[in-house]
Formats: sequence, structure tokens, C-alpha cells
Amino acid sequence: MQLNHTIVGCHDKQATAEFWADILGLRFGKPFSVFQPLEADNGIGLDLANVPEGAEIAPQHYAFLVSEEQFDIGFGKIQQYGLTYWPDPRQSRENEINHNDGGRGVYFLDPNGHFMEMITVPYGGWPS
Repeated sequence: MQLNHTIVGCHDKQATAEFWADILGLRFGKPFSVFQPLEADNGIGLDLANVPEGAEIAPQHYAFLVSEEQFDIGFGKIQQYGLTYWPDPRQSRENEINHNDGGRGVYFLDPNGHFMEMITVPYGGWPS
């Protein structure tokens, strides 16, 4: 079994898709129905959809395992956007990254309040 796709609630699916694609390097899929798909390198789809006008969005957490080069590019974009970022999900130390498991990691919020994470090494490190 493998995860194929998930739906991400947004206030503006197109703006969110552009933001995610820019920072994370995700590819745009062909729009269908009410969705703007984004595709990750491992084939998982992220189908962005607008929530009804005035509806609240329950923030979700999306973690992306990225290469060192992808991290540099994405982290540069986070800084370009002037986003606040943290080394942990508790948002304990503003504008710091972590070096967990010998890699680098950062947490930031997308325009909908979703908790985004980029890490260069999986939790617990790479398998031996």
C-alpha cells in the first residue's frame, strides 16, 4: 500500500499552488474538477481545493523530505518571502533551523496556516 494523494483545503488554491511549487519545487498537474493538483517526485499528489467562502481551515502538517540542494533553494525562498520560520513544530525559536539527525530542517506556515516542514534527513536518520 502507498499514499496516492491527499486533498489540501485552501482559501485560494491557485495562490497556494504557486506558493508551494515555488518553495518546494512541486510540479503542477492538470487541473480537474475543483482541484489544482501538485505532484511530488515520489508520485504523491496534493490536490488543492478551495474551502467554501468564510469556512475555517483546520491547519494540517505537511512534511517534505528534500535534498540538500532543494533545501537551499526552498529556504532561500522562505527568506525571500520574509516568512517567519522555526526549528521545531512548537515554534519555540523564531528564525532558526534545526540540524536533527545530521541534516537540516525548518518549519513555516503557508498562506492558509498549514504547518509546512522541510527536512534533509528522515527522522531517526538514514537506515544503516
